[in-house]
Amino acid sequence: MRLLKNVLKGVLDEQEIRHLYSSFDIIGEIAVIKIPESIASKKHMIGDAILNNVKSVRSVYMQVSPVKGEYRVRELECISGIDQPVTMYREHGCIFKVDVVKVYFSPRLSTERGRIASLVSEGEVIVNMFAGVCTFSIVIAKKHHCKVYSIDVNPHAYQLCKENVKMNRLEDRVIPVLGDAKDVIIERLERSADRVLMPLPEKAKEYIRYAILALREGKECYIHYFTHINSYNKKDAAYKCRDEVDKLLHEYDLKKYSIVDTRVVREVSPRTYQVVSDISITK
Repeated sequence: MRLLKNVLKGVLDEQEIRHLYSSFDIIGEIAVIKIPESIASKKHMIGDAILNNVKSVRSVYMQVSPVKGEYRVRELECISGIDQPVTMYREHGCIFKVDVVKVYFSPRLSTERGRIASLVSEGEVIVNMFAGVCTFSIVIAKKHHCKVYSIDVNPHAYQLCKENVKMNRLEDRVIPVLGDAKDVIIERLERSADRVLMPLPEKAKEYIRYAILALREGKECYIHYFTHINSYNKKDAAYKCRDEVDKLLHEYDLKKYSIVDTRVVREVSPRTYQVVSDISITK
């Protein structure tokens, strides 16, 4: 993540700079930015400035739609450099092939991926319900001898997941699965997991029941529940997330559950936060 306003000093005037978002993402050799409509006419100037100032970047893409659709992707327009949306991204000693047009990917979850990997124990069976290009799964499996079922409904993400598993030599630990997570869990993964990852906030409430279904019975297991919370500050966002989780889990016949930790991952838009709760559950 780079500070966009620093890069564009001298390219835009002070009033235009004030309208800019403060940062942009770098994914391998690609920069992805948001540009407000008020200065969209200068998008190519902005893209060229990034290309000239950030030496690792060879393509600049502007986000032209929100994340949407069954595959949860966003529309991007190349505004400078090479129109080639496939790149190689490195994180936590792992390498990933990413297509920024066909799959959603955020480098801003790097710290969270490392944090969750640090919580995993050797020998765990993990279900990643929304695996994308397998970033969470591979970071975890690189650190631990475990088995990670990596599910995604997007066939492009599934194909990239298979390639990334092979590149990182983790075929014996990470199992890519194409399909809707709820169907996959019902058909083959019921009561199989020690830990479930739910890194897709838009599906959290709808899919929590399937995350619980995937957990083993008679032992302490974990769910990492990601959601979006509208709030005026981080502290209140964390409180609202805990309340949301508590109300959801109260509906299920569980022997025991507790919210071990809740933390704000990032601000996704003004007064909207991505928040994660680590939940301990015994069925």
